[in-house]
Order: sequence, then C-alpha cells, then structure tokens
Amino acid sequence: MNATATIRHETDEDQQDIWNVNQAAFNGVDEANLVYALRDGGFVEVSLVAECDQQIVGHILFSRVTINTNTGPVNALSLAPMAVAPEHQRQAIGTKLVEAGLDACRKLGHKIVVVLGHTEFYPRFGFSAELAQPLASPFGGGEAWMALELVPGALEGVIGSVKYSPPFGAFG
Repeated sequence: MNATATIRHETDEDQQDIWNVNQAAFNGVDEANLVYALRDGGFVEVSLVAECDQQIVGHILFSRVTINTNTGPVNALSLAPMAVAPEHQRQAIGTKLVEAGLDACRKLGHKIVVVLGHTEFYPRFGFSAELAQPLASPFGGGEAWMALELVPGALEGVIGSVKYSPPFGAFG
C-alpha cells in the first residue's frame, strides 16, 4: 500500500493512536509509554503525526535536553521516538516526519538536535556521528549517536554531556 501522508501537529484526540503506532513500531510499550511521560512532564517541544486516509500511521517527538558544559548549559532537543506503523514503513513517511519535525524545530528557534538512531537513515538529514563526538550520551551509541546543527556552527566549541529529561531514565 502506498498512501500519501499528511503531516500535522498532534492533538489531544490523537494520543491513543500515537501510543498504538509507537507500540506497533517498536513491538513493545516502552517507547509508547515514554511519549506519555514526556508529554505529562511538559518536556515535549514538537510532536507531529503522519496521517493516511484519516488514520494516524506515524509519529515523531522532539523533547528538550541540556548539554552540560564547563561554561554552562546549552539547550538542545532530542529526536525520540520516531515511529511508523509496520504496514506503512518504507513509504517515505518517516522521511516526511523528520523533515517536517526539523523544520518545526527551526521555526521555534532551536539550534541543536541529537538522536540515537539508525546510521543508514538519519545522516540523510544532516545528522552526524562526528558532530556528536564531543557530546557524551548517557546511552552510549557509537556511530548511532548523532547530532545536527539547525543553525550552522551551533555546536562549535560545545563539549559536554547530554542530560535527558527524567522519563528517559527507564532507558539508561
């Protein structure tokens, strides 16, 4: 099935569908529950859904993180989670979600996004493991730990450790 997805901001009415998409995409409840905990804790900055035929088939969430440096905290965002229902994967829905999400983050004035994700997928949007090297991840990640400058030069001279919001503690 190849459907055209519409990307939009989530609404309160989408919450159960978002939970269902994350549960199906990750084959478990951890990421689905993380979305609720981030939302309930007030940590969400951008949350978008992909809709096909009036059905939620994808979701992406950006939440606030802090990069703790020797010269003080630097604000950033984490892209996590991003999910597409299994029956709608490989139809460019994830690509549309990431592009729209990054655009929304730029429009809100954010400068830096980090992600722990697929090394074949995220670099196409400008995410780089090299950019993330000076940033310690609480989750490790190697080449899967990547950063993106929404504003060129935003990570210049930034060295420190990324502190995620408390709901991510379940993954540490």
